Amino acid sequence: MRVYLPSTLPGLARALADGELGPTPLVAYAVTPALREWYADGDLEELEYAAMIAAARASLRLLAEDPVLPPRRVVLAAEISDDLVSYEPGDAALNAKWERALVQLHDPVPVKKIASGHVDDVIAGPAIRAALGALVAADAGDEDARFTVDGSEGHELMWYASQELPHLFG
Repeated sequence: MRVYLPSTLPGLARALADGELGPTPLVAYAVTPALREWYADGDLEELEYAAMIAAARASLRLLAEDPVLPPRRVVLAAEISDDLVSYEPGDAALNAKWERALVQLHDPVPVKKIASGHVDDVIAGPAIRAALGALVAADAGDEDARFTVDGSEGHELMWYASQELPHLFG
């Protein structure tokens, strides 16, 4: 199963140095039955894109936890055995649009399982900073703030093959 793990640039650097993503449990996003049901007309590619966007939104929340982090969302796509992925289909969190793809991993993810990385270009920085500044108000229901947060998704994440990820730090 392909899973999308939200991260940050320092988180990615740490994973590359450690040889794995951890500690567990890890939050990830994937094509779940709840996502399939919600987006019934979507093909697999569209469903995986929706899961990746949910992980990008989670990456934004990781950035909000530490304002000194570089304002670039990071999503790591990994191929994981289905039996290592769990989700709770009856969980109330699944009612939220982005949480329909939410899964948990209870084992660290070896770096060799990362298929690709998806990272904001530096030019997305101002939009990401604006989204970070609006996140609390957006969560409180402010429509203008929600529009600002959604605007960060107007910046497509750049694709990196797994062997290219160390070059982000060189």
